[in-house]
Amino acid sequence: MNKDVKNFLIKIYRSLRIFKYSFLSNNRNKEGNYTAHQPVLSNGLGRLVFGSNVNFGVINSPKFYSSYAYIEARTQNATITFGDNVHINNACSIISEKQITIANNVLIGYNCQIADSDFHDLNKNNRLQTDPFPQEVIVSENVFIGNNVTILKGVVIGANTVVANGSIVTKSFPENVIIGGVPAKILKDL
Repeated sequence: MNKDVKNFLIKIYRSLRIFKYSFLSNNRNKEGNYTAHQPVLSNGLGRLVFGSNVNFGVINSPKFYSSYAYIEARTQNATITFGDNVHINNACSIISEKQITIANNVLIGYNCQIADSDFHDLNKNNRLQTDPFPQEVIVSENVFIGNNVTILKGVVIGANTVVANGSIVTKSFPENVIIGGVPAKILKDL
């Protein structure tokens, strides 16, 4: 197949996927804009705030054609804020019942999850109820999050910190460190 024809067909395919997920999205409470290189499904009753130069998806990275970004500000009081120059790789999931803030100049690897809630009450007698205690998540400026990372409720990641691939972040960390592991711990000062 001619290279130009192939590139044209790929561009049409990408555009149709992005349109489909945009059409399926039900969150209409957005401030600012983002660039979708990969489909973004945005749901929920809360606010989504985008700074300048926010990008979803990386063409030359795994899961580009087989996944999408999922962003949900689940409740009316929930807010997800993206600062300026935020770049998010493929297949991310960011779900808030309270507040998630991703500051300026943050890089997020593919297949990452950020949540400020357990989503269900952990008490066995109330398991079908929503989490009564969501806790804010803050990813500070210039943080680099590797691939396959999970960040749980109540976490604050300090500025300039690097989160190693495959980490599960269950507690807060200061600025200027490399963290990694399950659960994450400080591996090195920067």
